[in-house]
Amino acid sequence: MKLSKRLKQIEQMVTAEYDHIWDCCCDHGFLGAALLSRDLGADIHFVDIVPELMTQLENKLEKFYPQSAEKNRWKTHCIDVAKLPLLQYKGKHLVVIAGVGGDLMMEFINGIYVQYQDVDIDFLLCPVHHQFALRQRLIELDFGLKNEVLVEENKRFYEVIYVSSKRRDNKEISPVGDSLWQAASDEQYDSEHQKRIAKQYLNKTLSHYQRIQLGNSHKVQHIIDAYNKVNI
Repeated sequence: MKLSKRLKQIEQMVTAEYDHIWDCCCDHGFLGAALLSRDLGADIHFVDIVPELMTQLENKLEKFYPQSAEKNRWKTHCIDVAKLPLLQYKGKHLVVIAGVGGDLMMEFINGIYVQYQDVDIDFLLCPVHHQFALRQRLIELDFGLKNEVLVEENKRFYEVIYVSSKRRDNKEISPVGDSLWQAASDEQYDSEHQKRIAKQYLNKTLSHYQRIQLGNSHKVQHIIDAYNKVNI
């Protein structure tokens, strides 16, 4: 199965250092299946709260990945992402959450953090909106930045934010992104293309918050000021 550009970028950022990888809100399970095909040595956990989706996915996995099933390399969980049973599985964990808004993503992360404050967990996040609020929450939790990439797909922009629940040697998280604005989402494109994509995303983001400001429904001048300081 061919991954979308967004999912392909997420998949490429997953390394072989994990014992358990949690593909959350997995929908059709394309990302987790791609990771299974890479044979990273990790157990892949598919998580969604919709029973019908999980039943369909489990049938597909049994059909297309029977050897992995025999080795017990994949598992399905029909549960709330905020209640992942991480302590039931020993080793290092990567939690991948994509395809939902930053507001819901924050609820998931808060729930996981409350349960596992002392556990070293990495998160690979790709919110569809509310990126600024999500980043602010990650900063409040003192998470550390491992990497961040900007992806453009079908005229939409996505931030892929790779963080750790422990700061250690990781970078400080910026509320608007730092290396995000210079990161290459696809090596086949030159730096000028990347710069053009970054400028388009910055202009779109500023326009969004300026419209909110005009409506006087929210005080977002501090967000506008933060994005105005971005240098591309």
